Parts: sequence; C-alpha cells; structure tokens
Amino acid sequence: MDKESQPSCASAQLARGGAGPYIVPRESWNPRLMAFVKMLFSWWNSATLGTLWTTWTQGSPVGEDAFGNRYYQNKDGSRRWVLYNGTVEASRVPPDWHGWLHHTFAEPPTTAPLRTQPWEAPHLPNLTGTDQAFRPEGSLQRSGQRPAATGDYQAWKPE
Repeated sequence: MDKESQPSCASAQLARGGAGPYIVPRESWNPRLMAFVKMLFSWWNSATLGTLWTTWTQGSPVGEDAFGNRYYQNKDGSRRWVLYNGTVEASRVPPDWHGWLHHTFAEPPTTAPLRTQPWEAPHLPNLTGTDQAFRPEGSLQRSGQRPAATGDYQAWKPE
C-alpha cells in the first residue's frame, strides 16, 4: 500500500471507534497534578494562585463556617476574603459571614455570633440544578406527569 492510500492516524483512530484527533483523557493522571492544573486555569474549582499567595503572605485566619469555608483578613482588617471548601459559589456563604465579609459587622461571627430568630430557617446554598432543588406542584421534573386540567380555564375566542 502506498502512502497516499493509507489512512491518516486520525481517520484510522475514528475507524477503530476512537475519539479522533483529540486528546483522550487518561484515567491514570495523577489526581494532585490535575488539582494543580485546575487551580492554575480555573477560578471556579478552588482558590487561584494569587489568592493563595495573598492568603499566605498577608492573611490572618479569622474562622471557619459550617460548610468548611475558611475566612481571612489582612493585618489591618481592611480586606476580607473567603477560601471556599469545594466549588466557588457565593451562595455557600452563610448570612453572618456574608455581613462580616462586606464590612456590615465589625466583629466576625466567631467572636460576636449573629443572633438568630426562632422562626429563621438554617442557611442553605443555592440548590438550583441539583437533586435537592425546589420543584413546585405540577412541575414535570417533580413527578414526570402533568396534573389533569381542572376545567376552571376558559380559552379566549374572538367574537
């Protein structure tokens, strides 16, 4: 077989059921290496190198919330930030820590806890897109079946 009639590597790989000329993810990647690469190139997976550097050089730990998020401030208290435990999602910050981060409260919740009312529900992060998301009555995602019409609707007809 001459060179021109031989299939290219990409077409041969596609013929064998491969993924084509794209790099196939390896399952044998070192998890620590992948975590480091994710940290370098994506801010939504964890803290960036700049945030970690600032935390290491200028930050003093203030406390930790129930979700495992760690809170820091600089030496004079003018800057405050959070290192999330897991995915970076702002709704995972409880209200007391949110107030402290935005300088609404001078003291962190570790030294001056926010007084909660008995009618307040515990804080939950945004659950949209998860299995625990709210699905109202009649939602197709709740039961998979639409409820029967009740007959209280009259369609408009032009006269």
